[in-house]
Amino acid sequence: QVQLVESGGGLVQPGGTLRLSCTPSGSIAGIYLMGWYRQAPGKQRELVASISRSGATNYADSVKGRFTISGDNAKITVYLQMNSLKPEDTAVYYCNMPTFQYNYWGQGTQVTVST
Repeated sequence: QVQLVESGGGLVQPGGTLRLSCTPSGSIAGIYLMGWYRQAPGKQRELVASISRSGATNYADSVKGRFTISGDNAKITVYLQMNSLKPEDTAVYYCNMPTFQYNYWGQGTQVTVST
């Protein structure tokens, strides 16, 4: 079973930066979108950012101007550069790569923004 492997989470102070990355543990064909979601305690999972194979991006209003999503189609890797982090960005961040046959999710990586 192919899994999405995430890395880059951790503890950072407000105003700091983190870079998340995600890549499959094996081969996946037919990925048409790569994205990041997050879920804070007591809240629903929400879309943070996504990028299509053509490079079109979409961001949640709360992260526009602070986060940047990028992807490498050849390596099937997606990145999330997070700048100017705020305490309200604290959540478990999940990588997502859907195909028409299956919707792949990562196991989640914790991002904590705190002094």
